[in-house]
Amino acid sequence: MKTTFALVLVAAALRGQTAEPVPPGGALAGERPRVLVSSDIGGTDPDDFQSMVHLLLYADVLDLEGIVSSPYGPGRREHILQVIDLYEKDYPNLKAHAAGYPAPDALRAIAKQGAEKDPGAAGFAGPTEGSRWIIECARRPDPRPLHVLVWGGLEDLAQALHDDPGILPRLRVYFIGGPNKMWSVNAYNYIEQNHPKLWFIEANSTYRGWFVGGNQAAPWGNASFVAANVAGRGALGGFFASLLKGSMKMGDSPSVAWLLRGDAARPESAGWGGRFVRVWDGRKTRFTRAATAADMIELFGVAEFSLPLPEGMRKDAQVEVLLDGRVRTQARNDGRWLLFRFAPRDAKPWTYSLHSGGVKLDALAGRFTAAPPPTERTAKPSAAHPNWWTDDPSPAAAEGIHAGARHVSRRREQFLADFAARLERCRPAAR
Repeated sequence: MKTTFALVLVAAALRGQTAEPVPPGGALAGERPRVLVSSDIGGTDPDDFQSMVHLLLYADVLDLEGIVSSPYGPGRREHILQVIDLYEKDYPNLKAHAAGYPAPDALRAIAKQGAEKDPGAAGFAGPTEGSRWIIECARRPDPRPLHVLVWGGLEDLAQALHDDPGILPRLRVYFIGGPNKMWSVNAYNYIEQNHPKLWFIEANSTYRGWFVGGNQAAPWGNASFVAANVAGRGALGGFFASLLKGSMKMGDSPSVAWLLRGDAARPESAGWGGRFVRVWDGRKTRFTRAATAADMIELFGVAEFSLPLPEGMRKDAQVEVLLDGRVRTQARNDGRWLLFRFAPRDAKPWTYSLHSGGVKLDALAGRFTAAPPPTERTAKPSAAHPNWWTDDPSPAAAEGIHAGARHVSRRREQFLADFAARLERCRPAAR
């Protein structure tokens, strides 16, 4: 029987011919975690489609209990179903390789529609099908925790915690932050301020190690890997290869890989999904005046503005905030103050402006500078957030400007070789 290139790759990687040992533990070592995914698939970031393919190819070793569509852009439940339809085409071949793959209709039954818009400054607005499903799954009589992998907005998780805070001890959250935190800052603020004891991994840049750094030589490069190991592997592989001009990003997949290899109960330990440190205090900056370029905001932190309502403005006026001329949010007008928040995703100067009825409120416009936090701050874990972790800020853990990303990229050959072997399952089983 001819040995496929993918199986040669995975055999070499798992024999230790890469620079790093394979982390012990995880679903590929026989553990079986409960998993619920919240994704903005079909919305602002098309790589969620690639990560959904990756997720479903590992569905035989996970107890997948929910797939929720989160807000932003046009992404909806129908885009989850689109990938499940492709999975159905490959399902006969997949189940011939492993008995644990769920039936397509079972996956459709757990696909839920979540929030469809920003709930505003409060961070929550009202129950959704997705938030109710999070509560229902968390309340099941199962001693295992529910791992909630957030690939998009935090709105449904925030709503679930607001409606039933008693589920908090049952949850283990891995949040792909960065841009998602920028868009979802109000829901993030609600969770961080009101549920500080939540078990929470905030991966703002660690996830970038999936597609930045590591061994990028062929066949491990983002494009060469797809050409050699993804294209032609069933309906799922063909769809994956058609995305992003035949290149690989799948930036949400580290959250799944966290459960595949490593000790998911110990964020400070090494695994395929990264390695993290406890968060520190001082990540939020409050303003009651217009900011200037001299005002420093922590990169991936939260800037909260409470600005006085301009004289003569109606107390019920709608006010839109524009960050860097492109990121839009609404300010909450309580009749005295305008409240809005930002979470800068890049270390650079940022500008913001406020607009009401097409009129720019020049007196309230401003700018600030986002920068990485100082070492003396990051060295002191927060007592208020005992179960909250984030990217390792040490220079040795960085890939370029991306803090913590090397904890993922250093194992690139391992997790890609294993993924290549999984894609081979989409081919008809050998007789």
